[in-house]
Amino acid sequence: MTTTKRTEPAVDAGERDMLEGWLDYHRETLAVKCEGLDEAQLRTASVAPSDLSLLGLVRHMAEVERGWFRKVLAGEDVGAIYCTDEDGDGDFHPAESDTFAEAETTWRAEIEIARRNAAGFGLDDLSKGKHRRTGEIFNLRWIYTHMIEEYARHNGHADLIRQRIDGATGD
Repeated sequence: MTTTKRTEPAVDAGERDMLEGWLDYHRETLAVKCEGLDEAQLRTASVAPSDLSLLGLVRHMAEVERGWFRKVLAGEDVGAIYCTDEDGDGDFHPAESDTFAEAETTWRAEIEIARRNAAGFGLDDLSKGKHRRTGEIFNLRWIYTHMIEEYARHNGHADLIRQRIDGATGD
């Protein structure tokens, strides 16, 4: 079992270091929630009728990283990873052949691309792309704040799913 190291940002960090630090902390929190589980456990849905699983959350966050840091921030013309026209929530609906190893590799690759893309922008710089539904543009500060919120919310879900699987709790 791998032990993921999470580090909170320094209490006196500057704004960008603080935002990036908290985002990385929450990214690694999701990894911690998945550690030590087998494929079946990672596919375990939370509570009926929900089909939310840890595997689905990792796949979802890969889509979210891609959406905000590639499509919106950098204006890249890239398609979805798991979602389709037939299943707009395909990230939450893995097929039997889909594995956690693939999902984690994809998610971590999207995180690395997100970091590279964000490095080319200042906090006040506006995105090159627009939100697919609203057409809005965002500055990097807003995207960082939104991503921290997105991870924090889903990490709460992950906490409940993990507790249901094996009783593990934690922050």
